[in-house]
Amino acid sequence: MSALRHAAFRGCRFLLEAAKATTRSPKAASSSASKNKAAATTSKSSTSAGKQGRSPSARPTGLLKVTPVSPTLHSFLGVSETSRGDAVKKIWDYIKLHNLQDPMNKREINCDHKLKTIFGGKDKVGFLEISKLLSAHFVKPN
Repeated sequence: MSALRHAAFRGCRFLLEAAKATTRSPKAASSSASKNKAAATTSKSSTSAGKQGRSPSARPTGLLKVTPVSPTLHSFLGVSETSRGDAVKKIWDYIKLHNLQDPMNKREINCDHKLKTIFGGKDKVGFLEISKLLSAHFVKPN
């Protein structure tokens, strides 16, 4: 049995020696490594500069874009224009302030009179439904 193991390992040594012989010289390996390092540093610097050095004329999009809101949401928030993220944040602040989250099922919100006007008269709303129900209150600009 041990003779079989030695024969198997001898084959592995043979393969490893052949692989070592075909590798590049240390000088060629170091030059390609330095090229890879230089490419990595230039790509890192260009991506980080793009995030930090954003031009002042770039407009926010998506959740950060300020858009006009419906009169019902305006009466709740007190502002005529807001971003979606800020609107959801203020609604969650209201929910937490008035303790409207269901204590047994934290994923449900028990709506009071003010929230019913925003959420279409529903008594209970799932927390994932909030952004969906709010989308009707954001007026699309022409």
